[in-house]
Amino acid sequence: MIATPTALARRLAVSLLGSVLLSGCHATTPAHQNPASTPPAIADSRTVATQPAATGPGLTPSQRLTALANTVTATPGDTTTALPYTYLHTQSWTRATNATTRTDLRQWRRDIDGSGQEAIRRLPDLPGLNHQPERHEPALFTQTPETTTEHLSGGLHPYLPEPLPSDAPTLAAMLAPRELANEPAYPRLLANGVVALATTQYLNQAQRATSLRVLAAIPGITYRGQSADIVGRTGLTFTITADGSTSELLVNPHSGEILAAHERLSGRRPGLFSAVLILERGHTTAAGTTLRP
Repeated sequence: MIATPTALARRLAVSLLGSVLLSGCHATTPAHQNPASTPPAIADSRTVATQPAATGPGLTPSQRLTALANTVTATPGDTTTALPYTYLHTQSWTRATNATTRTDLRQWRRDIDGSGQEAIRRLPDLPGLNHQPERHEPALFTQTPETTTEHLSGGLHPYLPEPLPSDAPTLAAMLAPRELANEPAYPRLLANGVVALATTQYLNQAQRATSLRVLAAIPGITYRGQSADIVGRTGLTFTITADGSTSELLVNPHSGEILAAHERLSGRRPGLFSAVLILERGHTTAAGTTLRP
């Protein structure tokens, strides 16, 4: 497992990917390795003459995600990539041994050298493993003390090194080893890898499109219609059920941004595995500063 005592964002990424250990498939870090088997084909078509709307009727989940990938719109953060710091604000609910931990994380990473700052707030752990994040909880974080940690050069790392590959097959191979393509855990590895990527580094317009094409090729992915997360943001809901878990991703139907993700386990110890809200993302001039309006 990937974990560093100085980077909570990396630990969040690990919690999202750590579910593979429950499958008995021993994958540690996402890596591009020589294939032992042939993974499902991942299309990389970039241009289509007429794209159906991602919210239109009669599309398969894969077609819906591909349509969105081909029509993703720019966000304010896409216009500020020249600023020196990447800013991400997330809230997470994560399974511990016999409790659920709740964390609010704001991170500023100086992209040129990996230095930066993390500001962390925590709510009291909740006993048990079956907690469902509730609408009143996000606001509670503002009532808790904040701990700020400064990181020297190299202290904060993106989930994958930049620049990210521009084609979906290569990105998929970095998120989930091809050797696991025939394993039950492979669909959740790909899904969790995309979520971990979105929660630990900024994805620009093209990178969001590539990550959506990775999701489009996940075996067994389903579309559940439009729904809202606990802070009221509406998006397209996709689910992946595999290897004893069900993951749900909420995707902005215009920008292609992942707004929230939620994974629950079945089996011997059923309940919440992890949940995350991606509340803000963009770029700033200095650590500790907020996004420009």
